[in-house]
Formats: sequence, structure tokens, C-alpha cells
Amino acid sequence: MKRTRILAGATAASLALGLAACSSADDGGGEGGDATLGFYTDKAAWEPSFDAMNEVSGAEGKTLDFTGYSDTTAYDSFIKQSFRTKKVPDLFTWHTGPSLGELVDQNLVAETTDLWTQAEADGLVPEGLKDNYTYDGKQYCVPLNVAYWAVYYNKKVFADHDIEVPTSFEELMAAAEKLKAADVTPFHQMNIIFEFAWFQALLAGNAPDTYQGLQTGDASYLDPEVVEVMDRWKQMIDDGYYNDPGVTTDPQTLLKNGDVAMAYFGTFLSGQLTEVGAKSGEDYGIFPMPSMNPASGGQMVLETGPLCVGKGSENEQAALDYSAWWMSDEAQKTWSDERGEVSFNPHVKVDDPEQQKLVDAATSDDTTVQQRYLEANPLPVYTLSTEIFGDFVTNAPDPMPGLQRLQAEADTYWADQG
Repeated sequence: MKRTRILAGATAASLALGLAACSSADDGGGEGGDATLGFYTDKAAWEPSFDAMNEVSGAEGKTLDFTGYSDTTAYDSFIKQSFRTKKVPDLFTWHTGPSLGELVDQNLVAETTDLWTQAEADGLVPEGLKDNYTYDGKQYCVPLNVAYWAVYYNKKVFADHDIEVPTSFEELMAAAEKLKAADVTPFHQMNIIFEFAWFQALLAGNAPDTYQGLQTGDASYLDPEVVEVMDRWKQMIDDGYYNDPGVTTDPQTLLKNGDVAMAYFGTFLSGQLTEVGAKSGEDYGIFPMPSMNPASGGQMVLETGPLCVGKGSENEQAALDYSAWWMSDEAQKTWSDERGEVSFNPHVKVDDPEQQKLVDAATSDDTTVQQRYLEANPLPVYTLSTEIFGDFVTNAPDPMPGLQRLQAEADTYWADQG
């Protein structure tokens, strides 16, 4: 059985809180038997994909009762409030990094250490992915999905201007200069949501240890390697390598139409390109972002979102059983085929050759996989960065005042951590 609720707007949280008290499972399952699991997500548009998953998981005796939010603020508020009721969510999507850590600290999510141990033994997860779900040596939640961040490019634009796929940062800059001289905008960027993207790409490829150090307080936003990145980024903006960051046209449309030649995004962009009629390998290709500093070696950013079990939910064991199934070859093949995206499960090959080449590169011994900036950094620092990087992308000011503000926020955060 599957019921659907799509919630949006400022009143969604209070409405859903009332629903939570009566919507958990109709079919029992508290001991891990057959169950309809109450499932909540801020990905309302993904309902058809979860319908497809229900068709397969139903054979295992478990289906999802889907409640989707289109307003992420209302969703986050609902999840936090739901744990104050007698009925907590069986399954829900969340965020890795400090946001997940907050729920773990409050003892609100079920531990999944045994699931991860078994998944690693069965080869169902790649090395390093577990780090995104580990707190004080234990694991919580399982990966809902993953996305590798790389450069998408318009194949016709490259062919028209006789540009080969860059394999070094020097070649990437040469391609950008050639495109700019031909009145083609080389790169996409935006001043909301993903305003951090190019900072992430440049710093991870210039000083990966510094990139990681910002996440732990062992590095500073005033370190020379960070300043060097901001200066290079400013130069690229000043040279006219980017589109207007405030443009409201979707990046997939800009790339498909050749309004920008390249866009640095997670592999979720493949599905969005498909939706606007662009064909992988024909209209667009994908390549790893070359490292700004060749000595840094290959670097690739991995984004992952968790599927969590509410601790103390009516169907906690059944939800944990579903989580274990979610990591299986069967589940992940269904998910990958349905979404047209890469799977975290190394046994599952994506049908898109361009994406598969990227996965092969990411899992090679020559590549270091990094966490996405958003999830990897302390929430107060990330929140301030949205303002600072958003302004930087838009106006390209002197980067030092912004870096000083970020470091001051980081100093305050790490001091509070003791």
C-alpha cells in the first residue's frame, strides 16, 4: 500500500506534524516483518522514483508511504518537531555533515553500524563512503544517493572551436580563453544554492590538505593556499569566464543551448539534461575537474545524502531491514536505472558511458575523493559562506574581508567545541 502527500509552503510543517501521529505504519512490522513504512523527504519531485522502488521492495514485504515536501525549510522544521511526538518517522531523508551530527547527538536516529559492516564485507559500498556516516566510531543512516562533481561540457561548442577535453588546469584555462575570444561564455556559476562550487573545486585541487583542514579547524581561511584560490577565482570572474550568476535560466538549459560551454555540477545534472532533451555522449560529455595544482593529484568531490531511521519509531526494525535492502545490488540497480544516475554500489554499472567513465576515474587509485563543501564544514561557517561567496560571485570584490569574516566565524565555532 502507498499513500502520497505532497506538502509545500509555510504551513506544511504544522500540517505534517498532525499527520505524523496517525501515519506511521498500517501493517505493523515493529519486529522487522512486513510493513508499510512512513517515509518523509524534501524531494517531492522524486515520487515516481520511489514508486518504482516500491514495486521491487514490495516483494520483500516492505513499501514506503511517501510524504514529499517541496519546501526544504518546512521539511527540516517538521523532522525536528516530529521527534517530540509519540510517532517519529520510520524513514526520512536528511543531510550528512553537522546536520546529521546534531540528530545523532540528540539520540534521534538509529545506529546502522552492523549494516555498514555487512555492506563493506559484501562489497556494496566504496572505500571512504562510510566516513560521511560515522560519528564517534559508529555509523548512522545509509546513503540514499551519491553524486560526483565534475565538469559537463557542450560537445558541439567544443567541436566548433576545436577544443579537446582538458586534462590539466592549464589546458582548462586555455580552453576558457579561446572560448571567451570567440564570444562564448566558458563557465557556468550561480550566486544561490551552489555559490560555493568553484571555491570547492579550486581549493580541493590546489591544496587538498587545506580543504580538509577547514573542516576540522586545522586550517584557516587566511592561509596562503586559500588566498591564492580566491585571487585566481576573482581573476577568472574579471576575465569574463563566467555567465551572469543571477540569471534565472536553469543550468541544464544554458549548457544544452551552448549559452555556456561548461558547467561544474554533481552527476545529478545528467538527469536534468535528459529532461530538457540533451543526450549524453552526443550533446554533452563529462570530465573530472583538473587540479589547479598538479602536485595535488586527481581530486573529486562526492556528495551524498542519507536515508535515516527514526530511533524509537513504531517500525524501527523493519526500517533498518529496508535500509539494508536499499544498499543491495537489486535495489541500487533499480534506483540507478530509474534515476539515470550513478549508484554508490560498485557492483552497479550505470548505463550512461559518460557517467561510468567518471565513476571509474573517481574509484581509481589516482584520485582522492573529497566531501562536498556544504556538508563537510561547520553549519555556521557554511551559512555565512553563502552570503560571502554569493556576493563574491556577483560582484568579485577584494576577497580578504570575506575571508576574514569566515575565519572569525570558524574561530568562534571551534572555540565553542573546546
